[in-house]
Amino acid sequence: MVDLHLHSTFSDGTLTPEALAEACSEAKLTAAVLTDHDNSEGYERFSEAAKARGIHTLRGMEISAEVPKHTVHLLAYGFDPAYAPLEEELQRIRKGRLARNAEVLSRLSLIGCRITPEDVMRESGDVGVTARPHIAAALVRKGYARDIRDAFWRYLRRGAPAYAERYRSPPAVCIRLVREAGGVVVMAHPYQTEFTREELREFVAGLASEGLSGIEVHYTNYRESQRDFLLQLAKENSLFATGGSDFHGENKPNLFVGTGIDGNLMVPDSCYESLEAACAKAAADHSVSTH
Repeated sequence: MVDLHLHSTFSDGTLTPEALAEACSEAKLTAAVLTDHDNSEGYERFSEAAKARGIHTLRGMEISAEVPKHTVHLLAYGFDPAYAPLEEELQRIRKGRLARNAEVLSRLSLIGCRITPEDVMRESGDVGVTARPHIAAALVRKGYARDIRDAFWRYLRRGAPAYAERYRSPPAVCIRLVREAGGVVVMAHPYQTEFTREELREFVAGLASEGLSGIEVHYTNYRESQRDFLLQLAKENSLFATGGSDFHGENKPNLFVGTGIDGNLMVPDSCYESLEAACAKAAADHSVSTH
């Protein structure tokens, strides 16, 4: 069993990379990938700790893409983090997060929720990416919400009084830059887009034409019928299947490494094998193209 979608304290997870690797070991995973938002700064620490426990891993991260009226996340794997055009785009995305965070705090202040940047930093620490879950945690700590879910529902979700938009990269740009960096791109949790099935079919086909390599078929709480449809889309577009829990620690309570919620998730080893093979080919092609 593997888990190819995990978050640490380098974005909006609550476990350090080392503690996350230990959780993967306790879950008896054979492979795991850290996919923090818009950065892979925790990779070296996670990789060292995972490999020491006999767990295979690759470099990974999750990127938010801009699609009108929909939320689309793309998982990047096996890329070269030193590729300057990709890092420049990631910096643009991270700056967009910071600007959005400031706007959210301003809107919270207008409705009587006094949350300072220092309150948020207390939750996020000084590494990686600061995101809405850190603001939610600050709201809970200051007594403005019962828990993270309540904070999002009252204040931070799309349509709530403190919600603010931010810069996200166009999907085609994400895919192109990751591929140029010698990596592969997988569409994360496809049903979170809130597309209809036919819209999703059309959208995935479009991404495939841009160079998408895989689709996250096995995901927390996906029903068999949903997985079957995603497998069908993968076959139609020559994509490989991946899967993961989207573990965030205490920021997503009752969701566990490897098994998701209520033990309903099991990502087969073959998903990692397909991903690893695709990354190896992409790296080889990248090496040839740069020499």
